[in-house]
Amino acid sequence: MSSLTSDCSHTSESVPISSHDKALFEEAWGSARARHGNDFTFYLPGMIRYGSTRGRYPAVSITGSRCDLLCKHCMGLLLKPMIHVSDPARLPCVARKLKENKMLGLLLSGGADRSGKLPWDKFYDPITRAYEETGLFMSAHVGFPDQETCLRLKQAGVKQALMDVIGDRETATQVYHLKSESVVPDALESISRSGLALAPHVVAGLYYGRLEGEKKALEMISRYHPDVLVIVVLSPLKGTPMASAVPPSALEVARLIAEARLLMPEVPIALGCERPRNRQGWVMEKLAIRAGATRMSVWSDEAIQESIRLGLKPRFQLTCCSVPFREDFAYISSVQAAI
Repeated sequence: MSSLTSDCSHTSESVPISSHDKALFEEAWGSARARHGNDFTFYLPGMIRYGSTRGRYPAVSITGSRCDLLCKHCMGLLLKPMIHVSDPARLPCVARKLKENKMLGLLLSGGADRSGKLPWDKFYDPITRAYEETGLFMSAHVGFPDQETCLRLKQAGVKQALMDVIGDRETATQVYHLKSESVVPDALESISRSGLALAPHVVAGLYYGRLEGEKKALEMISRYHPDVLVIVVLSPLKGTPMASAVPPSALEVARLIAEARLLMPEVPIALGCERPRNRQGWVMEKLAIRAGATRMSVWSDEAIQESIRLGLKPRFQLTCCSVPFREDFAYISSVQAAI
């Protein structure tokens, strides 16, 4: 069984790590190895290209570019690169074309209304047809749904429910424009009772780059025994009120991952695709591995080499990082061939 080496007091980028953080990361690392072994899965989601490799799990927006909620960190901009299918009748045809193009699955998403809900009621039958005709693995970024919605989505063939979990009132009302933070635990309860796999996302630094309710969000999530936890990081977008916000540091994100690992030792934890893509981001990736993550979306060469150096066995899958590793979804990379 591999272990952290003595240079855990510094990363290769010379970021100092305190003795307290070193102990935290070592405990989280030990917990991850004891329960999840030495496999570490790297994911390439959507239709993102990494070198000559392209993801095979595109996102589909059922509202096109429209979002009435207009959360301050996104303002609907994240919907623009998705495949727009606001006409329910088009969804089965789109799914068939994706299948023909060798996609492994798809992420259903879209903009929310002012209560945080998506117009799923118009899509139950088309989703059922899409699944029956293609067998594609389908996840859904569900917003903040009620239990009936979750049950109908599961019956239609959706496997996973992805939702953002917010742990404080200020972020829920001022950033997400929700009337109350109470919709968050209500939605978690609805997903949990429906039988959909629960894939909660926590956005580190969602309140203008500051960590506010993230720890409370983790505590809330832990009560619902999620199938996977995804931690993403605020990525300031031009044209939003948070364009000039400074994301949390690599160490702050790593601490959050380590605390999540110790709180939920059996749960796979992923560093998700939304995060800084710079030198700080590379350090974040390395620290996430040390802090007990077991998955990472959109890999870098630095992260792969760090995982190998620490004795882990990298494997690859061209889907969202919420999707469990499957042999029939696996991508054999040149890295694996060389090990």
